[in-house]
Amino acid sequence: MIKAVMMMNTQGKPRLAKFYDYMPVEKQQELIRGVFSVLCSRPENVSNFLEIESLFGPDSRLVYKHYATLYFVLVFDGSENELAMLDLIQVLVETLDKCFSNVCELDIVFNYSKMHAVLDEIVFGGQVLETSSAEVMKAVEEISKLEAASNSISLVPKSVSGWRGR
Repeated sequence: MIKAVMMMNTQGKPRLAKFYDYMPVEKQQELIRGVFSVLCSRPENVSNFLEIESLFGPDSRLVYKHYATLYFVLVFDGSENELAMLDLIQVLVETLDKCFSNVCELDIVFNYSKMHAVLDEIVFGGQVLETSSAEVMKAVEEISKLEAASNSISLVPKSVSGWRGR
């Protein structure tokens, strides 16, 4: 099971953090700080896989990828394959690149709901749902169409909207 998905910048500011086990916000913030302190102290030429039992408990692992100014991090238990998790980060980044044409930190900050829609199409409840970037894009485009259609629906009939009480 995937325990958490995090995206943070190189200064340690979380841009997206989703935990699939309930924990108080204070604990989440503590874990984000702990993960960042581990990541920023690692040299570039070492493995992207870590045992992270000290932060997330027994049988917890972490895989990360550093792109430009962002760290993409997955925390998971022993039932998941480390290489599959690294590939999942790649799928997430490819999908975001398609959504935002070369994703950057500001895209994540200003398109929060779309980011969650993409993530929820890939991982839901800690389980991997989809690993095809093309399939995720189809689903996200459908969601966008539905949102646009629902925004164009008026709750007040046109015949009533022009009425003015006299």
